[in-house]
Amino acid sequence: MTSFTDPAILFFVFGMLAGSLKSNLEIPQPISRFLSLYLLMTLGLKGGFALAQSGLTSDVVISLAAALGMACIVPLIGYGVLCRFLSGFDAAAIAATYGSVSAVTFITASQHLDNQGVAFGGHMAAAMALMESPAIVFAVVMANHVRRRINLNGNLTDASVGAHVTGNPPLSRILHEALTDGAQLLLLGAMLIGLLTGESGRAAMKPFSVDLFKGMLAFFLLDMGLLAARNMGQLKGQSPWLVVYAVLGPLVHAGLALLLAWLLGMAAGDAALLMVLSASASYIAVPAVIRHAIPEASPSLYFGMSLGLTFPFNILLGIPLYLHFAQKFLG
Repeated sequence: MTSFTDPAILFFVFGMLAGSLKSNLEIPQPISRFLSLYLLMTLGLKGGFALAQSGLTSDVVISLAAALGMACIVPLIGYGVLCRFLSGFDAAAIAATYGSVSAVTFITASQHLDNQGVAFGGHMAAAMALMESPAIVFAVVMANHVRRRINLNGNLTDASVGAHVTGNPPLSRILHEALTDGAQLLLLGAMLIGLLTGESGRAAMKPFSVDLFKGMLAFFLLDMGLLAARNMGQLKGQSPWLVVYAVLGPLVHAGLALLLAWLLGMAAGDAALLMVLSASASYIAVPAVIRHAIPEASPSLYFGMSLGLTFPFNILLGIPLYLHFAQKFLG
């Protein structure tokens, strides 16, 4: 329950309460965007500084390989489960959303580990960037497979769906958007700068990347609480299995990440962050790409599930739970 004594988490709870009460409290979009970019830049710098200190060790390589493995496993499992009660397009879109990662969840988890005095490698920020795109590639491939199957079966009865199929953006364009996303580039660029400047850079950026961080995170989580509360309504009238998946799916994904971390002998802090990444769901980058790549899918499903259910679950309960089990099994 230590999460509920953290001011940043309490601001998230407050934001959810204000949103549920339909308050007109809101964070202007430009400020929200600035906070997001600030947090990503800070995370990248911290990761770069840590990598400059530790170097490229076997532990770093193992962690990055584990992250890439989970980025492939999660969307594959998700699609296999979801296509049993959803259309192929919705299953692919949701699988991509849950196969990718939430940077804010990761940043919040990193702060939680700092608060608990749990050491973790700065390279886990690189792991987060590595896990961003594989699920998008998988979803685009599966959606194209569904389209071909529909064409072969001659079941295109809706002219609007036919228009989507014929006018769908090429895979190369989708991949370019996924791999050159501005937020991801900022994270990697900041990490490179931190790596190049090392300890002198850490000292110079301390007022920006350390002293301001907690307050900026609290402000951003307030905004996320408001958004989460206002997006829960998108799931009204949907299959109850979606609610089950939005909560149990992340737990299963985290459990698989813990098993992989145990097999690879990862440190508890790195394992906890791998669990967080595997359990999180994207609600910014992936929905933005999927909206154009798979227009047949319903945004209310993949966006409502990730932001309205999974994100609050991970922030309030998931992060301390994942850390508890990582410490229990990995010391």
